[in-house]
Amino acid sequence: MKRNMKKWLEDIRLSPVKKAMPILSFPAVSLMGISVSQLINDSGLQAQAMKLVADRTDSAASVSLMDLSVEAECFGSEIRVFEDEVPTVIGSIVRDTDAAEALKVPPVGSGRSGLYISSIEKALELITDRPVFAGVIGPFSLAARLLDVTEIMMDCYDDPDMVHTVLAKVTEFTCNYCRAYKEAGANGVCIAEPVAGLLSPALNEEFSAPYVKQIVDAVQDESFIVIYHNCGDNVIRMIDSILTTGSAAYHFGNSIDMAEMLPHIPADTVVMGNVDPAGQFKNGTPQSIREATLSVMEKCCSSPNFVISSGCDIPPKASWENIDAFFGAVSEFYAEK
Repeated sequence: MKRNMKKWLEDIRLSPVKKAMPILSFPAVSLMGISVSQLINDSGLQAQAMKLVADRTDSAASVSLMDLSVEAECFGSEIRVFEDEVPTVIGSIVRDTDAAEALKVPPVGSGRSGLYISSIEKALELITDRPVFAGVIGPFSLAARLLDVTEIMMDCYDDPDMVHTVLAKVTEFTCNYCRAYKEAGANGVCIAEPVAGLLSPALNEEFSAPYVKQIVDAVQDESFIVIYHNCGDNVIRMIDSILTTGSAAYHFGNSIDMAEMLPHIPADTVVMGNVDPAGQFKNGTPQSIREATLSVMEKCCSSPNFVISSGCDIPPKASWENIDAFFGAVSEFYAEK
Protein backbone atom coordinates (compact mmCIF):
# COMPACT_ATOMS: atom_id res chain seq x y z
CA MET A 1 0.00 0.00 0.00
CA LYS A 2 1.41 3.37 -1.03
CA ARG A 3 1.78 5.77 1.90
CA ASN A 4 3.16 9.21 2.56
CA MET A 5 6.16 7.97 4.54
CA LYS A 6 7.50 11.40 5.41
CA LYS A 7 4.15 12.12 7.06
CA TRP A 8 4.29 8.70 8.76
CA LEU A 9 7.59 9.65 10.37
CA GLU A 10 6.29 13.08 11.34
CA ASP A 11 3.18 11.55 12.91
CA ILE A 12 5.41 9.21 14.93
CA ARG A 13 7.56 12.10 16.11
CA LEU A 14 4.56 14.19 17.16
CA SER A 15 2.69 11.37 18.88
CA PRO A 16 3.05 11.28 22.68
CA VAL A 17 2.63 7.48 22.57
CA LYS A 18 4.88 5.73 20.08
CA LYS A 19 4.68 2.16 18.88
CA ALA A 20 7.87 0.14 19.12
CA MET A 21 9.68 -0.80 15.92
CA PRO A 22 12.03 -3.72 16.56
CA ILE A 23 13.84 -5.42 13.69
CA LEU A 24 11.78 -8.55 14.11
CA SER A 25 11.16 -11.32 11.58
CA PHE A 26 13.39 -14.39 12.03
CA PRO A 27 11.82 -15.49 15.36
CA ALA A 28 8.68 -16.34 13.38
CA VAL A 29 10.31 -19.71 12.65
CA SER A 30 9.33 -20.97 16.09
CA LEU A 31 5.73 -19.89 15.55
CA MET A 32 5.68 -21.67 12.19
CA GLY A 33 7.57 -24.80 13.20
CA ILE A 34 10.10 -24.40 10.38
CA SER A 35 13.86 -23.91 10.10
CA VAL A 36 15.74 -20.79 9.08
CA SER A 37 16.98 -22.61 5.97
CA GLN A 38 13.38 -23.22 4.92
CA LEU A 39 12.44 -19.61 5.58
CA ILE A 40 15.22 -18.02 3.54
CA ASN A 41 14.40 -20.12 0.50
CA ASP A 42 10.63 -19.61 0.27
CA SER A 43 9.00 -16.25 -0.45
CA GLY A 44 5.58 -17.49 0.64
CA LEU A 45 6.91 -18.57 4.01
CA GLN A 46 8.65 -15.22 4.45
CA ALA A 47 5.42 -13.34 3.79
CA GLN A 48 3.57 -15.60 6.22
CA ALA A 49 6.28 -14.99 8.81
CA MET A 50 5.93 -11.23 8.47
CA LYS A 51 2.16 -11.53 8.77
CA LEU A 52 2.40 -13.69 11.90
CA VAL A 53 4.70 -11.13 13.54
CA ALA A 54 2.39 -8.27 12.55
CA ASP A 55 -0.63 -10.06 13.97
CA ARG A 56 1.13 -10.83 17.25
CA THR A 57 2.81 -7.48 17.89
CA ASP A 58 1.70 -3.87 17.92
CA SER A 59 4.74 -2.72 15.97
CA ALA A 60 4.97 0.53 14.05
CA ALA A 61 5.96 -1.28 10.86
CA SER A 62 6.69 -4.71 9.43
CA VAL A 63 10.32 -5.43 8.59
CA SER A 64 11.40 -8.25 6.30
CA LEU A 65 14.24 -10.68 6.97
CA MET A 66 17.55 -8.92 7.65
CA ASP A 67 19.51 -11.57 5.73
CA LEU A 68 22.82 -9.88 4.98
CA SER A 69 24.08 -12.77 2.85
CA VAL A 70 21.68 -12.21 -0.06
CA GLU A 71 23.57 -9.51 -1.94
CA ALA A 72 26.98 -11.17 -1.52
CA GLU A 73 25.53 -14.39 -2.90
CA CYS A 74 24.32 -12.46 -5.96
CA PHE A 75 27.93 -11.40 -6.57
CA GLY A 76 29.10 -15.01 -6.32
CA SER A 77 30.06 -15.44 -2.66
CA GLU A 78 29.64 -18.82 -1.02
CA ILE A 79 26.96 -18.88 1.67
CA ARG A 80 26.80 -21.14 4.68
CA VAL A 81 23.21 -21.93 5.61
CA PHE A 82 22.16 -23.04 9.09
CA GLU A 83 18.98 -24.61 10.36
CA ASP A 84 18.58 -22.23 13.27
CA GLU A 85 20.85 -19.25 12.58
CA VAL A 86 21.08 -16.46 10.02
CA PRO A 87 23.21 -17.39 6.95
CA THR A 88 26.81 -16.21 6.75
CA VAL A 89 29.27 -15.50 3.93
CA ILE A 90 32.31 -17.78 3.60
CA GLY A 91 35.65 -16.45 2.39
CA SER A 92 36.24 -13.67 -0.11
CA ILE A 93 35.92 -13.40 -3.88
CA VAL A 94 37.92 -10.20 -4.47
CA ARG A 95 41.59 -10.49 -3.54
CA ASP A 96 43.34 -7.91 -5.74
CA THR A 97 42.84 -5.00 -8.10
CA ASP A 98 42.36 -7.24 -11.13
CA ALA A 99 39.56 -9.12 -9.38
CA ALA A 100 37.97 -5.84 -8.31
CA GLU A 101 37.99 -4.52 -11.85
CA ALA A 102 36.67 -7.81 -13.23
CA LEU A 103 33.83 -7.98 -10.70
CA LYS A 104 30.49 -7.95 -12.51
CA VAL A 105 27.45 -6.15 -11.19
CA PRO A 106 24.79 -8.88 -11.06
CA PRO A 107 21.25 -8.29 -12.27
CA VAL A 108 18.51 -7.91 -9.70
CA GLY A 109 16.78 -11.26 -9.54
CA SER A 110 20.01 -13.26 -9.41
CA GLY A 111 20.65 -15.51 -6.43
CA ARG A 112 17.86 -15.15 -3.91
CA SER A 113 17.26 -11.44 -4.56
CA GLY A 114 14.23 -12.17 -6.74
CA LEU A 115 12.81 -14.41 -4.04
CA TYR A 116 13.15 -11.65 -1.45
CA ILE A 117 11.44 -9.14 -3.71
CA SER A 118 8.62 -11.64 -4.24
CA SER A 119 8.29 -12.05 -0.46
CA ILE A 120 7.68 -8.31 -0.09
CA GLU A 121 5.04 -8.38 -2.83
CA LYS A 122 3.27 -11.22 -1.03
CA ALA A 123 3.63 -9.62 2.40
CA LEU A 124 2.05 -6.41 1.11
CA GLU A 125 -1.07 -8.38 0.19
CA LEU A 126 -1.29 -9.67 3.79
CA ILE A 127 -0.20 -6.64 5.81
CA THR A 128 -2.19 -3.48 5.18
CA ASP A 129 -2.37 -1.81 8.59
CA ARG A 130 1.24 -0.61 8.79
CA PRO A 131 4.20 0.14 6.49
CA VAL A 132 6.27 -2.75 5.14
CA PHE A 133 10.05 -2.38 4.93
CA ALA A 134 12.58 -4.49 3.05
CA GLY A 135 16.07 -5.08 4.38
CA VAL A 136 19.34 -4.61 2.47
CA ILE A 137 22.99 -4.57 3.40
CA GLY A 138 24.94 -1.31 3.27
CA PRO A 139 27.64 -0.73 0.65
CA PHE A 140 30.73 -0.90 2.86
CA SER A 141 29.39 -3.96 4.69
CA LEU A 142 28.71 -5.69 1.36
CA ALA A 143 32.15 -4.78 0.04
CA ALA A 144 33.63 -6.22 3.25
CA ARG A 145 31.91 -9.53 2.55
CA LEU A 146 33.39 -9.63 -0.94
CA LEU A 147 36.89 -8.58 0.16
CA ASP A 148 36.91 -10.03 3.72
CA VAL A 149 36.36 -7.82 6.74
CA THR A 150 39.96 -7.88 7.94
CA GLU A 151 41.37 -7.29 4.46
CA ILE A 152 39.13 -4.33 3.64
CA MET A 153 40.15 -2.55 6.83
CA MET A 154 43.80 -2.73 5.70
CA ASP A 155 42.93 -2.01 2.07
CA CYS A 156 41.32 1.29 3.08
CA TYR A 157 44.88 2.43 3.83
CA ASP A 158 46.96 0.29 1.46
CA ASP A 159 44.77 0.14 -1.66
CA PRO A 160 41.91 2.63 -1.36
CA ASP A 161 41.34 2.75 -5.12
CA MET A 162 40.52 -0.96 -5.14
CA VAL A 163 38.06 -0.48 -2.29
CA HIS A 164 36.38 2.37 -4.17
CA THR A 165 36.16 0.19 -7.29
CA VAL A 166 34.28 -2.48 -5.35
CA LEU A 167 32.14 0.10 -3.56
CA ALA A 168 31.04 1.65 -6.84
CA LYS A 169 29.86 -1.73 -8.10
CA VAL A 170 28.05 -2.84 -4.96
CA THR A 171 26.38 0.57 -4.73
CA GLU A 172 25.14 0.25 -8.32
CA PHE A 173 23.63 -3.13 -7.48
CA THR A 174 22.09 -1.90 -4.22
CA CYS A 175 20.49 1.08 -5.96
CA ASN A 176 18.92 -1.30 -8.48
CA TYR A 177 17.87 -3.69 -5.72
CA CYS A 178 16.20 -0.91 -3.72
CA ARG A 179 14.45 0.34 -6.87
CA ALA A 180 13.06 -3.16 -7.36
CA TYR A 181 11.71 -3.18 -3.81
CA LYS A 182 10.19 0.23 -4.44
CA GLU A 183 8.53 -1.00 -7.63
CA ALA A 184 7.24 -4.02 -5.72
CA GLY A 185 5.40 -1.67 -3.38
CA ALA A 186 7.64 -1.58 -0.29
CA ASN A 187 7.33 1.56 1.80
CA GLY A 188 11.07 1.74 2.36
CA VAL A 189 14.26 -0.12 3.14
CA CYS A 190 16.38 -0.54 6.22
CA ILE A 191 20.03 -0.37 5.15
CA ALA A 192 22.27 -2.26 7.57
CA GLU A 193 25.83 -0.91 7.54
CA PRO A 194 27.37 -2.65 10.59
CA VAL A 195 30.94 -3.08 9.29
CA ALA A 196 31.19 0.68 8.82
CA GLY A 197 30.95 0.84 12.59
CA LEU A 198 34.55 -0.38 12.68
CA LEU A 199 35.81 2.61 10.71
CA SER A 200 37.24 5.84 12.03
CA PRO A 201 35.13 8.93 11.43
CA ALA A 202 37.42 9.98 8.57
CA LEU A 203 37.27 6.56 6.90
CA ASN A 204 33.50 6.40 7.30
CA GLU A 205 33.29 9.78 5.61
CA GLU A 206 35.28 8.42 2.67
CA PHE A 207 34.24 4.78 2.32
CA SER A 208 30.68 4.48 3.61
CA ALA A 209 28.62 7.65 3.93
CA PRO A 210 28.95 8.89 0.30
CA TYR A 211 27.90 5.50 -1.06
CA VAL A 212 24.92 5.24 1.28
CA LYS A 213 23.97 8.75 0.17
CA GLN A 214 24.01 7.60 -3.47
CA ILE A 215 21.45 4.93 -2.58
CA VAL A 216 19.31 7.36 -0.58
CA ASP A 217 19.38 9.90 -3.41
CA ALA A 218 18.43 7.21 -5.93
CA VAL A 219 15.30 5.93 -4.17
CA GLN A 220 14.10 8.05 -1.27
CA ASP A 221 11.06 10.23 -1.79
CA GLU A 222 7.75 10.97 -0.11
CA SER A 223 6.45 7.41 -0.53
CA PHE A 224 9.69 5.45 0.03
CA ILE A 225 12.19 6.11 2.81
CA VAL A 226 15.56 4.78 3.93
CA ILE A 227 16.26 3.88 7.55
CA TYR A 228 20.00 3.73 8.20
CA HIS A 229 21.19 1.10 10.70
CA ASN A 230 24.63 0.82 12.27
CA CYS A 231 25.30 -1.27 15.37
CA GLY A 232 28.97 -0.36 15.78
CA ASP A 233 30.36 1.10 18.98
CA ASN A 234 31.99 3.99 17.09
CA VAL A 235 28.83 5.56 15.68
CA ILE A 236 28.68 8.53 18.04
CA ARG A 237 32.12 9.64 16.88
CA MET A 238 31.11 9.31 13.21
CA ILE A 239 27.55 10.62 13.48
CA ASP A 240 28.28 13.80 11.52
CA SER A 241 29.20 11.82 8.40
CA ILE A 242 26.35 9.35 8.97
CA LEU A 243 23.87 12.23 8.93
CA THR A 244 25.20 13.37 5.55
CA THR A 245 23.59 10.28 4.02
CA GLY A 246 20.25 12.07 4.17
CA SER A 247 18.44 8.99 5.41
CA ALA A 248 14.92 9.66 6.63
CA ALA A 249 15.51 7.91 9.98
CA TYR A 250 18.35 6.26 11.90
CA HIS A 251 18.65 3.08 13.94
CA PHE A 252 21.55 2.31 16.28
CA GLY A 253 22.72 -0.74 18.18
CA ASN A 254 23.08 -1.46 21.85
CA SER A 255 26.86 -1.03 21.90
CA ILE A 256 26.26 2.68 22.50
CA ASP A 257 24.35 4.64 25.11
CA MET A 258 21.36 5.94 23.14
CA ALA A 259 20.96 8.84 25.55
CA GLU A 260 24.44 10.00 24.50
CA MET A 261 23.52 9.73 20.83
CA LEU A 262 20.26 11.68 20.98
CA PRO A 263 21.78 15.18 21.33
CA HIS A 264 23.64 14.58 18.05
CA ILE A 265 20.44 13.84 16.09
CA PRO A 266 18.37 16.73 14.67
CA ALA A 267 15.16 17.14 16.65
CA ASP A 268 13.04 16.62 13.53
CA THR A 269 14.72 13.29 12.65
CA VAL A 270 13.46 9.99 14.06
CA VAL A 271 16.07 7.77 15.73
CA MET A 272 15.50 4.22 16.95
CA GLY A 273 17.16 1.68 19.26
CA ASN A 274 18.49 -0.11 21.22
CA VAL A 275 17.59 -3.06 23.52
CA ASP A 276 20.22 -5.82 23.26
CA PRO A 277 19.01 -8.45 20.74
CA ALA A 278 21.32 -11.24 21.91
CA GLY A 279 21.72 -10.42 25.59
CA GLN A 280 18.04 -9.67 26.18
CA PHE A 281 15.75 -10.90 23.39
CA LYS A 282 17.62 -14.19 23.00
CA ASN A 283 19.34 -14.84 26.32
CA GLY A 284 17.43 -12.68 28.77
CA THR A 285 14.28 -13.34 30.76
CA PRO A 286 10.89 -11.61 30.58
CA GLN A 287 11.81 -9.69 33.72
CA SER A 288 15.28 -8.68 32.51
CA ILE A 289 14.04 -7.48 29.12
CA ARG A 290 11.25 -5.55 30.80
CA GLU A 291 13.82 -3.79 32.97
CA ALA A 292 16.19 -3.18 30.03
CA THR A 293 13.40 -1.78 27.85
CA LEU A 294 12.08 0.52 30.56
CA SER A 295 15.62 1.70 31.31
CA VAL A 296 16.22 2.77 27.70
CA MET A 297 12.80 4.41 27.48
CA GLU A 298 13.19 6.29 30.75
CA LYS A 299 16.48 7.75 29.54
CA CYS A 300 15.41 8.49 25.97
CA CYS A 301 11.67 8.98 25.56
CA SER A 302 11.82 12.56 26.77
CA SER A 303 13.15 13.22 23.24
CA PRO A 304 10.10 13.33 20.94
CA ASN A 305 12.09 11.90 18.03
CA PHE A 306 13.05 8.66 19.84
CA VAL A 307 11.39 5.31 19.08
CA ILE A 308 12.14 2.22 21.16
CA SER A 309 13.47 -0.74 19.19
CA SER A 310 15.84 -3.66 19.34
CA GLY A 311 19.51 -2.81 18.98
CA CYS A 312 19.77 -4.92 15.84
CA ASP A 313 18.03 -7.82 14.10
CA ILE A 314 16.45 -10.10 16.71
CA PRO A 315 17.96 -13.62 16.42
CA PRO A 316 15.86 -16.57 15.23
CA LYS A 317 16.12 -18.33 18.59
CA ALA A 318 14.84 -15.36 20.58
CA SER A 319 12.14 -16.35 23.04
CA TRP A 320 8.64 -15.16 22.27
CA GLU A 321 8.11 -14.75 26.00
CA ASN A 322 10.91 -12.16 25.89
CA ILE A 323 9.55 -10.51 22.74
CA ASP A 324 6.10 -10.26 24.32
CA ALA A 325 7.69 -8.85 27.48
CA PHE A 326 9.40 -6.16 25.40
CA PHE A 327 6.09 -5.02 23.92
CA GLY A 328 4.49 -5.30 27.36
CA ALA A 329 7.14 -2.99 28.80
CA VAL A 330 6.48 -0.44 26.05
CA SER A 331 2.78 -0.45 26.87
CA GLU A 332 3.56 -0.22 30.57
CA PHE A 333 5.83 2.79 30.07
CA TYR A 334 3.24 4.80 28.17
CA ALA A 335 0.37 3.74 30.45
CA GLU A 336 2.20 5.32 33.39
CA LYS A 337 2.74 8.66 31.62
